[in-house]
Amino acid sequence: MFFQHVYDKSLAQASFLIGCQATGEAIVIDAQRDMDVYLKIAVQNNLKIKHITETHIHADFLTGSRELAAVTGAQLYLSDEGGPDWQYQFDHIGLKHGYKIKVGNLTLEVLHTPGHTPESISFLLTDHPATSEPVMIFTGDFVFVGDIGRPDLLEKAAGLIGTQEKGAKQMYESIQRFALLPSFVQVWPGHGAGSACGKELGAVPSSTVGYEKIRNWAFHYQNDERGFIDYLLAGQPEVPKYFAMMKYLNKVNRPLLVEIPKHKELSSAEFLQAYNDGIKVIDTRNKVDFAGGYIPGSINIQHNNSLATWAGWILNYQEQFILVANADEMEEITRKLMRIGLDNIYGFVTGVGNLGIELQTADVIDLETFKTYVGKDKVQIVDVRGLTEYNNGHIEGAVHVFVGTLQDNLDKISKDKQVVIHCQGGDRAAIAYSILRRNGFDRIKNYSGGMKEWVASQGKTI
Repeated sequence: MFFQHVYDKSLAQASFLIGCQATGEAIVIDAQRDMDVYLKIAVQNNLKIKHITETHIHADFLTGSRELAAVTGAQLYLSDEGGPDWQYQFDHIGLKHGYKIKVGNLTLEVLHTPGHTPESISFLLTDHPATSEPVMIFTGDFVFVGDIGRPDLLEKAAGLIGTQEKGAKQMYESIQRFALLPSFVQVWPGHGAGSACGKELGAVPSSTVGYEKIRNWAFHYQNDERGFIDYLLAGQPEVPKYFAMMKYLNKVNRPLLVEIPKHKELSSAEFLQAYNDGIKVIDTRNKVDFAGGYIPGSINIQHNNSLATWAGWILNYQEQFILVANADEMEEITRKLMRIGLDNIYGFVTGVGNLGIELQTADVIDLETFKTYVGKDKVQIVDVRGLTEYNNGHIEGAVHVFVGTLQDNLDKISKDKQVVIHCQGGDRAAIAYSILRRNGFDRIKNYSGGMKEWVASQGKTI
């Protein structure tokens, strides 16, 4: 058996290529949209991708299953569980509980594991030349290392009221069935630490059924359904705004993108024309460089592993945008953005100093200066971290406005006081600062050290 774990750190998303070396057949589970990675793996290992499948209709990334099928001619297998409202709207072989996909001498048995979503399925793999017992289970967003999938996304992202309680009950039942699997079965989940699909995901890529029964909180409520449901629904992170669009695009017959787009480097004249026409500018430079001089109205989303997530919060799927980015980073940036369907890149510029625009600078303050603002009547301190982070401890008097929803809550920011924003370590505050300046807030200071520095200095939290 051939096995390759493919992991996208930018979205903490896992996919898998599994092959039978005796027959040369392979299957891909939960492909990312820039699917050339699987083509390369297959060629390098003398395999042909003949089967493609998914664990559920994903909300956190735009899958590449259909792109991969279009290029390889492989058969697409997708869940037909969950009822009529949870069916993929394009051609595929429908999977029900107990269906078996044969990949050479390998078998993947479909297990219906609802909870995260109604149609969610897992794949129990048996390597027949080696054993008649299952050896791996691919759980998607069902069981993670140390956690389980959240059932509240449909309600919070798609507005389907009442689904989180029903999903939590289904998850409880699915967990009971999962616990009956042999303890030695390897567990390969669809996400790792950093994903918004759970709240306590572990950083290691895989586990076993036996280990999860010991360390995963979900198995400590075997006889307490209400306690299980309450704990599962409490303290989940904010649902990224783009999740609703992903849920829709992964279900419908959308246009395909089978190659990595190439984007144009804009001349100064081309940039100025687009900028004056109101096209949004996303500056991917690090926050220090941005603070030293930036295009007025531009938004600072640094090029790191969180780029796509924050772009998905800030941008919509109808608007074009210009990037400030290094030319040698554009392919990687394009890949990260296309993984959540943000394809409307108008072009890019590599610097800001020669565009004929007077630059602005960010008002960044240090710890000692920040201390002079804490507790003052004419100062509003705004904490832009997540709600759970805020509730776990914040600076006395600070108000909470999460950076991802800041654009929709500008009325909570004072126009009469000096505003000082902060997050945990500075990255989210840089985004928030640029959003506020873009929207006409001039009395803004950014305490870049954030809660990390504040707590280390023995600052008081409540």
